[in-house]
Amino acid sequence: MSRASRGSDEPARRALRAVVVGAGFGGVAAAVRLKEAGVGELTVFDSAGAVGGVWLANRYPGCACDIPAPLYSFSFAPNPHWSSRYPPAAEIQAYIEGVVDRFDVRRHLRLQTEVVRATWDEVTATWSVETADDDAVRCDLLVTAVGQLSKPAVPLITGLETFDGPVVHSAHWLPDLDVSGRRVAVIGSGASAIQIVPVIAEQAEHVTVLQRSAPWTLPKPARRYGRAARSLRQRVPGVMRVGRGATWQVTQVMGLAVTGNPVASGALELVSTLQRRIQLRDPELRRLATPDYRMGCKRVLFTSTWFPALARPDVDLVTEAIDSVEEGGVRTVDGRLHRADVIVLGTGFAATDLVAPLEVVGRDGVRLADTWEGGAHAYLGMTVPAFPNLFLVYGPNTNTGNTSVVYFHEAQAGYIAQAAGLLTARGGGALEVREDVEAAYDAELLARLDRSVWATCSSWYRAPSGRIVTNWPGTASEYARRTARLDPADYLVTACGPGTVAVG
Repeated sequence: MSRASRGSDEPARRALRAVVVGAGFGGVAAAVRLKEAGVGELTVFDSAGAVGGVWLANRYPGCACDIPAPLYSFSFAPNPHWSSRYPPAAEIQAYIEGVVDRFDVRRHLRLQTEVVRATWDEVTATWSVETADDDAVRCDLLVTAVGQLSKPAVPLITGLETFDGPVVHSAHWLPDLDVSGRRVAVIGSGASAIQIVPVIAEQAEHVTVLQRSAPWTLPKPARRYGRAARSLRQRVPGVMRVGRGATWQVTQVMGLAVTGNPVASGALELVSTLQRRIQLRDPELRRLATPDYRMGCKRVLFTSTWFPALARPDVDLVTEAIDSVEEGGVRTVDGRLHRADVIVLGTGFAATDLVAPLEVVGRDGVRLADTWEGGAHAYLGMTVPAFPNLFLVYGPNTNTGNTSVVYFHEAQAGYIAQAAGLLTARGGGALEVREDVEAAYDAELLARLDRSVWATCSSWYRAPSGRIVTNWPGTASEYARRTARLDPADYLVTACGPGTVAVG
């Protein structure tokens, strides 16, 4: 259909304006691809003072990647300089800084700037993006890349505010916190806790781990990369491609396990059980550290130091529920007071509160928070009806329980770049996913998720409604295939100003 508002069959090309909210892996990937797509004006906001996202925020003792470095990096920016197979947080954040410089993204950054609201203007087919300092930016394409693991979850425990000592969340670690000679209570036994406890157990007088549910674990074959290995990767890039490919194949076994393959699942459960049996000789301690749910239902953790730490004489594993916090420690429901000088909250993130606290208002004043009241959902995890030209990186159901999420970020960034190209070719306007397309996709997704291992227990993957809103139910390669090409027929394509709609 022609663009009646211009009176011409050919839309006038103009430079597209894009805003990306978030400068972690997802935001940087989107920025790189949008620049390659020829976006004329690009702004990347982040509330922090530097890029890196979770890798900038999380600096607790032992913080490191649990996905091998060859895969936890962009395919378009391999890094021959990794110091180890599972690099620490500071090194990963430095890698993102390097990518920002290499691909000329830094000049587009607006750091220490929090975006609080985005409102769609149907007349101009643009987004008004408002910041906490009362500034406003107009853009044609809005990308949110705030992540699923950016909002710390602080438990509601009676008396927590009365504790006579530091209370620190793993995502807000106090850099000058010294636990030497002190009694530390660690609440939680998830991904951050299993990295923190082995480190602080070497320093503290005593560590008490208060566990709600035991994690499934697999050995983490950590090793450092020597100078010769790094030099070889730098001189022969093909070595990095081979390493990345081999690592990818290993993660596919995990993918089969969490998506229902009984052989793969059984093999990994056996490895995990043997790890527990070998590293925990005390039968009672081993019983307390044994999960009571199917492997994969909650996040599987990679570690070779967690169980040895629990076996230390100066570490206690407590499985009784917490009743309250008092001035001198944590009291459990059995009446026992576990004395502590420091409390560490290893309680994870509000992963199902996607986009929040950013308020997004779409067509006809519809709020994204209201649309997602029963749990977040989006076509391909990226776009929602009534929210034209809005794309999400690391949106609903794009988390992975088995491989690198960076792979998903890259797929999404490529898809969004296609959307930018389509809008540029049409001279602007609006691109809105059709309701029937999103509904059919959502029905398929829910049916698959209901058959998945994640439907068998309660976890941070689920919204209060019970809907699984974080994880992708298939393989990473399937997701890459389905997002490889943006099909215009999935969308309503509208010219600048309401009333001139073209499909396809």
